[in-house]
Parts: sequence; C-alpha cells; structure tokens
Amino acid sequence: MQLKHVIIALSVFLSVLLAGAFIYRYGFKSSGIVADDDSTAVQDTVVPVVMGSSEWKERKGEDVERKNCFLVVSKTDYKLYVCEVKDKDTLIVASFPVCYAKNKGQKTREGDCCTPECSFEHPFYISEIKNASTWCHDFKDGRGEILAYGKWFMRLDLSEAFPDNEAVAKNRSIGIHGSTNNESSVPGNASEGCIRLRDADLDSLHDNYAYEGQKVIVLPYQK
Repeated sequence: MQLKHVIIALSVFLSVLLAGAFIYRYGFKSSGIVADDDSTAVQDTVVPVVMGSSEWKERKGEDVERKNCFLVVSKTDYKLYVCEVKDKDTLIVASFPVCYAKNKGQKTREGDCCTPECSFEHPFYISEIKNASTWCHDFKDGRGEILAYGKWFMRLDLSEAFPDNEAVAKNRSIGIHGSTNNESSVPGNASEGCIRLRDADLDSLHDNYAYEGQKVIVLPYQK
C-alpha cells in the first residue's frame, strides 16, 4: 500500500509540474511578461522579446529614462510597446493600440499600402519629429483634404532594414502619427503604410518616451 501511495504522490507531483511548465511557456510568455530563455527563438513570439535580454517585465508608476527606451510595434497584437532597457532586463513601460496598413504584408514598393517590417538586428530609427498639427492629406475616402496626422509626425528612417530595396530604403513618407481624424480606425488596418495612434496616445508617446534617433522595430503579422 505504501508503494502505491508513493506512486500516486509522484504522479500528482509530475502532473502539477507539467501544468506549471505549460502555463509558464504558453501563458506568461505569450503575454509578453516573461521571455523565452532561448534567445534565438524570441522573435517568433507574438509579443516581441529582445534578443539578449534576460527577462521581460511590466512596470508601472516608476520613472522612465527616455534615452533607454525603444519602440516595438507588433502587427499581430495591434500594439505599440514602449520598452526600456534597465540593467539586464527589458521592461515594457507602456503600450498603445495602433492602426497599420490595409495590407498586412511586408512593404516592397511605394503605394502598396503595406507597413514596412524590420528585425531587431536591422531596425528603423526615428529620423525626425515634426509638429504636424497643420498638415493635411486626402485619403481618398470622401473626406477630401483634412487635418490628418495629429500633433506629431515621427518620421522613420528605413534605410538600414532595406539594403537591397533602394526605393523603400529611401522612402521618407512612413512614420508614426495621429488618428487622421478617425479614432475608430485604431486599432485596425486602414492606413496607407504609416502607424496610427489615437491622438492622446501620440501626445503621451511624444511627451514621455520618443526622441529622434530612437530605435523602432516593426514585427510582421502572424496568423
């Protein structure tokens, strides 16, 4: 009887251990709170994880060093994550819903209505931040020329990520901006290639986290 009890106890212990491992692997990891220990697989996660980081954590209510922040856009999550490198950790300090292009694939040419994607090794950079509060554009949706970009336009330099596609590498029309007077489009797929935020979120990003020269990673949509 004692042997039977030991076997039952071991079975229960192993079941709990396996269940815990499953939750860790598919629960916390998919939520972006904890990174996979295998850094070669991190770019396959739904919520992005930085190569070489020991751990992801969420942090709220603490001071953030703007100069240590970078941005990650997950097309799958329809989210822009503000990430701060803190010692050996990478911390998600804020996130905002986004709208990106009508077509979900990689950008290959001007006018293809795709938001360009890049990797951690070859990211985009914010080349300039312009006051766009008076900028207008006609989105060919029947509204004509309208105030289009919210208060700020954060232009992206794509050149490092497209060494073999000169047309895309030199494109200077892609950026992070406001909701084009259409807040209901965020989150979603409606832009011509840029990344839209709600106007209040754009202001928060500008006021607290973004700067010229900042690294931006746009990860591809995963079904």
